Amino acid sequence: MGIETRKQLHVISTGKQSVEELVKISKSVYPYLDMLHLREKQWTGKEMAVAIDRLVAAGVPLTKLCVNDRADIAFMKNVRGVQLGHQSADISLVKSTFPSLQIGASVHSVEEAQQAMLSRADYLLYGNIYSTSSKRGMPGRGLASLEKVVQTVPIPTIAIGGITPKRVCEVTGTGAKGVAVLSGILLSKDPLEAARSYYKQLHRG
Repeated sequence: MGIETRKQLHVISTGKQSVEELVKISKSVYPYLDMLHLREKQWTGKEMAVAIDRLVAAGVPLTKLCVNDRADIAFMKNVRGVQLGHQSADISLVKSTFPSLQIGASVHSVEEAQQAMLSRADYLLYGNIYSTSSKRGMPGRGLASLEKVVQTVPIPTIAIGGITPKRVCEVTGTGAKGVAVLSGILLSKDPLEAARSYYKQLHRG
C-alpha cells in the first residue's frame, strides 16, 4: 500500500500543543494534508486513542492519520499508518504483524534508507534538510543528500526539516515525493493560510 504518486503534504504534531488546539487546527487544515502524524512522546496509549477519536469526530478522516511508534494503537484505531524511528520496533516485524498499516520510516542517511526499504517500509521521512528550530544546533543535511537518497532508494521519500513554502519547489526538484512540516503550519499565526500555501507550492501547474 504505497503512497500516491502526486506530491504529498505531511504535517507532524509538535508536542507543544494541547489536544484541543491540535483538533481545532486540524479541523480546518486537513483538506490540504495527505497525512497528519501524531508524534506525541508524552502521551499514553489511552491519550493517543482519545485524541484519534476526537480528530475523527472533528471530521479528520482515518485515512489521513498516522501514529508515531505505536503500531498497536494505529492498528486498533484503524488509522492509515504508523511512523517508525530508530527507537521503534523493527519495520519487518511491524509489517508482518500489522500488514494493513502503511509504514513510514524516519531515516537520516542513505544506509538507513536502504535498510528501511529492505525491511519493506512503504515510504521514507528524510531530514533534516535545512536547519530548524526543532533540531537546534543540527546543521541541515542539504538538497544534495536528499537527492542521493531519492536516486538510491526507489520507495517514496518525504523531506522534512526547515522547509518553508518558498523552499518546496527546490525540495521536490530533487525527486522527493513531498514535504513534512511541523511548526510551519501548526504553530503558524494562520495555520489554514499556511497549509494552503504549502499545498499551492506542491501542486503548481
